[in-house]
Amino acid sequence: MLDTPQIIQTETQLTAVIHLTVARYEITQVMGPAITEILTALAAQQIRPAGPCFSYHLRRPSEVFDFEVGFPVQAPITPSGRVKLSQLPAAKVAQTIYRGGYDGLGAAWGELMAWINTQPGLVEQESLWECYLVGPESSPDPAQWCTQLHRPLR
Repeated sequence: MLDTPQIIQTETQLTAVIHLTVARYEITQVMGPAITEILTALAAQQIRPAGPCFSYHLRRPSEVFDFEVGFPVQAPITPSGRVKLSQLPAAKVAQTIYRGGYDGLGAAWGELMAWINTQPGLVEQESLWECYLVGPESSPDPAQWCTQLHRPLR
């Protein structure tokens, strides 16, 4: 299910995002329209995403998801509607790849957090993010989907 986790250092990455705070059950209803809105705003500014779509959770998801959905960009964007400039942080993170459908992401995060808890000296921060490397836009088969998980550490 998961590739072997690694500890890496990320660099700050500019992003174009929409911030959302929604109930867990609403996530599938709001993600698609938000992604479309961001891509439309970027296209209007003649800017292409500099990487895959991601979701950056300000705190560990519970029954409420408080997060930004967006794309990395190479240069600052002009805010447009709900789309604003943000950034992914420079951080020491535990990183892995989960392979499978989105319905298995909760278990994948649990597996990554269990791994972190077995590593001496590693302590999780509240935030986390997912990068959707391969998803339904690339393959109709969820077994082919790949999501990169990032859990910042103190």
